[in-house]
Amino acid sequence: MHLTWLDPHNDNQPFPHPDRALTEPDGLLAAGGNLTPRRLLRAYRMGIFPWYSADQPILWWSPDPRLVLLPECLKVSRSLRKTLRKGLFAITADTAFEQVVAACAGPRQGEPGTWITSEMFRAYCRLHRLGHAHSIETWQQGELVGGLYGVSLGRVFYGESMFSWISDASKIALVALAAQLQRWEFAVIDCQVTTAHLLSMGAIDIPRSSFLQLLECYCPQPGQPGPWRLDADLLDSLFAGARP
Repeated sequence: MHLTWLDPHNDNQPFPHPDRALTEPDGLLAAGGNLTPRRLLRAYRMGIFPWYSADQPILWWSPDPRLVLLPECLKVSRSLRKTLRKGLFAITADTAFEQVVAACAGPRQGEPGTWITSEMFRAYCRLHRLGHAHSIETWQQGELVGGLYGVSLGRVFYGESMFSWISDASKIALVALAAQLQRWEFAVIDCQVTTAHLLSMGAIDIPRSSFLQLLECYCPQPGQPGPWRLDADLLDSLFAGARP
């Protein structure tokens, strides 16, 4: 099967159906194109996301299986609940989007580079300004110490990346996100590819076909316009150790 190359000057060029993605490497579907809001939103709506390094063309993926987290199925460990009850963190939404993306793009132990290129950084900041991309931030003593960001379409949240500068900071952001999305009746958090960390927090692998069915059902439904704000009483319940 041949890889589809996208025209960087034609935002209206359709993506191939995800069923045409390669099995090796798993999910690679297309290359080229650009990262305009129109193309990115079209990609997410079809279960496709960009992922590439600075020395590569833009690569578009739709892996099979797909890792997802149902907001109501998030697993919070006993140790993480204990950390939450200490009340050492403040949690916000959409107050430091660019800082969160920049932190996610920073160097990580054991990894030679980052897939969040300057082009990707600018693209998601544009989506944020348009109200489609959102961040959850974890703070300690006024310092940003962890967070995550992603894209929202209808009642689907597509997680992109997270970072943690101190223990549990990104997990706390995920707990807050899942709790708030559950209140907003979001159906699913897309986690893209399988990691042991996310599996331990309740994420599951599902067939790509099932994931696409979820998108068909929930993307057209009314979403949550930005900028996002977390419910104050939600944070109180999290810090009290209540189940989100």
